Amino acid sequence: MDTADGLRIDAPHRELLDQILDKWSLSVLNELCERPCRFNELRRAIPQVTQKSLTATLRRLERNGVVEREVVSTRPVAVRYRITPLGKTLRHPIDVLLAWALQNMPAIERARDNFDEREEGTGL
Repeated sequence: MDTADGLRIDAPHRELLDQILDKWSLSVLNELCERPCRFNELRRAIPQVTQKSLTATLRRLERNGVVEREVVSTRPVAVRYRITPLGKTLRHPIDVLLAWALQNMPAIERARDNFDEREEGTGL
């Protein structure tokens, strides 16, 4: 990934970042950083996510080693998800990105407004 000219983002890096920073992964990771959760607890904590999307998100995060799935021998059998030690290492870089977004959101909103005004002016 590192080159003499700086960072180069190759396909595997792009794929990983897409999967970790996607619409639902950040919310799931945020919940699991607080405590392990069962599937339905995650659904309640993130009410906008569909069952299908949450299942797919958890499977991607598990495949990437940032979330682990534990079958709990209760009646009925339950599944609990927890963040892994590798997943915990994501906390700092994600917090940095969120702080950047918070700090720069006013400038970004101005840029978006300016762009939209220019686009409306061209009739496109």
